[in-house]
Amino acid sequence: MAEQDDQERTEQPSEKRLREAREKGDVPRSRDLSGSVVVLAGVSALISGGEGAMEHVRRIYGLGLNYGRDALFTDALPTRVLVQALHEALLLMAPVALATVLAALAAPVLLGGLNFSAEALQPKFERLNPIEGLGRIFAMRGLVELGKSLLKLLLIGAVLVMVLKNWQDDLMSTGRGEVGAGMLKAMGLLGHGALLFGSILALIGGADALYQKFDHNKRLRMTRQELKDESKENDGNPELKGRIRQLQFQMARKRMMQELPKADVVVTNPSHFAVALRYDDGRMGAPRVIAKGMDELALQIRLVAGSHRIPMVEAPPLARALYATTQLDREIPASLYVAVAQVLAYVFQLKQAMARGDEPPRAPQPDVDPDLMGPYKF
Repeated sequence: MAEQDDQERTEQPSEKRLREAREKGDVPRSRDLSGSVVVLAGVSALISGGEGAMEHVRRIYGLGLNYGRDALFTDALPTRVLVQALHEALLLMAPVALATVLAALAAPVLLGGLNFSAEALQPKFERLNPIEGLGRIFAMRGLVELGKSLLKLLLIGAVLVMVLKNWQDDLMSTGRGEVGAGMLKAMGLLGHGALLFGSILALIGGADALYQKFDHNKRLRMTRQELKDESKENDGNPELKGRIRQLQFQMARKRMMQELPKADVVVTNPSHFAVALRYDDGRMGAPRVIAKGMDELALQIRLVAGSHRIPMVEAPPLARALYATTQLDREIPASLYVAVAQVLAYVFQLKQAMARGDEPPRAPQPDVDPDLMGPYKF
């Protein structure tokens, strides 16, 4: 039961999965939304240019009614009338056609954005399989599309019936008055009816856009195992990475222990921290940390330092501050110059006293700003 739950696609798609789907041309699209945008753009262009459109319609009708006696006896009349009618029709439909073309190009940006995929253009012969085609028809998506089509038919049909009933008197009156006034009224009724039709399509398209976005996200959902596999593929196997980090730590620790005999002094906590310092005034601008460690590693540093007769100075605040502020094989910060200088001066005096057989000097207790100890303040 647990394995079955793990295989359920309950996880949100990753960025990589979304990117791969987009590269394949799989982005949320709504034909209803695009269609409603195209219809609204065409209707808006038609209504905004109503007077100009009416003039073109008047001229087209006039071409069939205005002609002279001489024109009746020439063969050029039909051709001339046809050419002029086509010219007026093009001028009438040009704004509408331009608006619809621009809307058709811009509509996909509303959902899914601009996307061109060469892979989506490749032919997929498995779609020609009639059995799989029937499966797609009777699948959940096919049933949803069927339901949307029936809903659109019912809504649009109901609205058109209501419009015809409410505008019945207006439609009948268009043929009772003057021709120009009747045509203007008919164009107005047609435009308002088309605008209402486009608004209904926009409502349906908005609902369909939300569904398409939800369905696209649902289809790309992943199982927990897929997320784990993708994480391993992107970031590498955690076990392998851990092994690499362990080997790197061991190599760095080995190099550190090899450099430790070159240290001038080891500053201790006394037991929890140990930091080895080396200073060469000819090659270094400031003392450098060549080894540091906590707990067991600090014990090993003290043992190696003792076997090589490296002086050890017990200065807990300074040891913790050096451990917190300075990376391995880096020079100490300027804020610790004075404290470290006191320790190095003590080491120099200690070596002189041992060489002469004098009594060793008193070990320093340098002051250190507690903020420099970071998380090791207490």
